[in-house]
Amino acid sequence: MDIIKSIEHEQLKNKVPDIRIGNTVRVHQRIKEGNRQRIQVFEGIVIKKQNGGLNETFTVRRVAYGVGVEKTFLLHSPLIEKIETVRIGRARRAKLYYLRDRVGKAAKTKENLAARVENKEIVLKEEMPAEEVKDEVKKDAE
Repeated sequence: MDIIKSIEHEQLKNKVPDIRIGNTVRVHQRIKEGNRQRIQVFEGIVIKKQNGGLNETFTVRRVAYGVGVEKTFLLHSPLIEKIETVRIGRARRAKLYYLRDRVGKAAKTKENLAARVENKEIVLKEEMPAEEVKDEVKKDAE
């Protein structure tokens, strides 16, 4: 394996939430202000996902006080505490840029009523307990 790929593999999160385009999500992000830390919640519709691996990002759009706000998050960032799915939207395309031109209720995706809201997680790498690794090293030494 490349050196770069091995370093990136170490930085990946073990489990990432299953984020889909059109879903309304609630992103809990850790914010530093001086020497204090707090968690800020950003809720909106996922309008795009891009890249892969360590550089995977997703963009969330919401309308706050009549102004559209878009924020792009790194999926594997240590600053993201958790991502909750609020509602499951029906999207028929990969990027929902057309929502930028919409106003009011038209700026939402249709809800997929048949789907249950479950916070599914995708396991990227298995956690190995430290004890098992020590046992394997002892067996190799013998």
